[in-house]
Amino acid sequence: MKALVYHGDHNIALEEVQKPVIEKPTDVIVRITKTTICGTDLGIYKGKNLYMRDGIILGHEGVGIVEEVGSSVSQFKKGDKVIISCITACGSCDYCKKQLYAHCRDGGWILGHMIDGTQAEYVRVPHADNSLFKIPNEIDDEVAVMLSDILPTGHEIGVQYGNVKPGDAIAIIGAGPVGLAALLTAQFYSPSIIIMVDLDENRLQLAKELGATHAVTPTGDIKQKIAEIVGPDGVDVAIEAVGIPATWDISQEIVKPGGHIANVGVHGKPVEFQIQDLWIKNLTITTGLVNTNTTPMLMRAVATNKLPVGKLITHHFDLDQIRHAYDVFLNASKENAIKIIINAD
Repeated sequence: MKALVYHGDHNIALEEVQKPVIEKPTDVIVRITKTTICGTDLGIYKGKNLYMRDGIILGHEGVGIVEEVGSSVSQFKKGDKVIISCITACGSCDYCKKQLYAHCRDGGWILGHMIDGTQAEYVRVPHADNSLFKIPNEIDDEVAVMLSDILPTGHEIGVQYGNVKPGDAIAIIGAGPVGLAALLTAQFYSPSIIIMVDLDENRLQLAKELGATHAVTPTGDIKQKIAEIVGPDGVDVAIEAVGIPATWDISQEIVKPGGHIANVGVHGKPVEFQIQDLWIKNLTITTGLVNTNTTPMLMRAVATNKLPVGKLITHHFDLDQIRHAYDVFLNASKENAIKIIINAD
């Protein structure tokens, strides 16, 4: 089969590799129909995860058709159309029992990271009963890809961890796919002000179409720009959705006393924590990797057309073009790219 294989920093290649097989009775083999590229994949490509093993197939998002089922799998059968969760969960360890599926002792984020992933024609999914979701007929396959990772990530680690409440003023720093997913799902909780912060004017325009009340570029005095919208104290919730020191710094600058900073971005280097200014502010600061425990709820919302998720999809490529797709996503601002769909059929 064809698959995108990692060989080290800035070294990936589309190759012919062996098709996966059932290894444990809880496995299934899924024939990938559509997958995508995540910012985390770009981080791996650029060397953020130096412990990655040479030869791993990248990717942790996608939808497909169940091809083969292990003997212990009870919830899925051959021919089922499924969403592959970015998080693999055994369902029985101590972390899974707390719904901390991200830290499953025999799973978590392993696809495209510790084991072969979804940027391929086929993938082996361990613990399938707890790591796949059947796609309702009402959800388009391309939209379903957004439920693999970005929608639950933006919702759980951004909106829920940020404790967004009715009437809040919130700022989302970073209008990439996860930041826009946080924007969409924040509206479930009726904040009064949603400020999107980004350098990309095209992304800011899309954010306003998707429900942002204000769009701000982080140039000049960003604290003053936010103060002109919400007052001098700042926002109730700052959601950091990029993962670089500059956006973390903005989050610390603009949050009010008693507020929340929810870090969603994947950081590859240390940041400065301004504890000398923040110790007195009674802040709640959260970090996290998505657990996907809200995916079923988000599926229902998407199925009833409550979320215009399809607007996040900007580009389409075939699997044979995936190297070019990476180049496009690496130059997202120039290419006006938000979310890319890779057709593997």
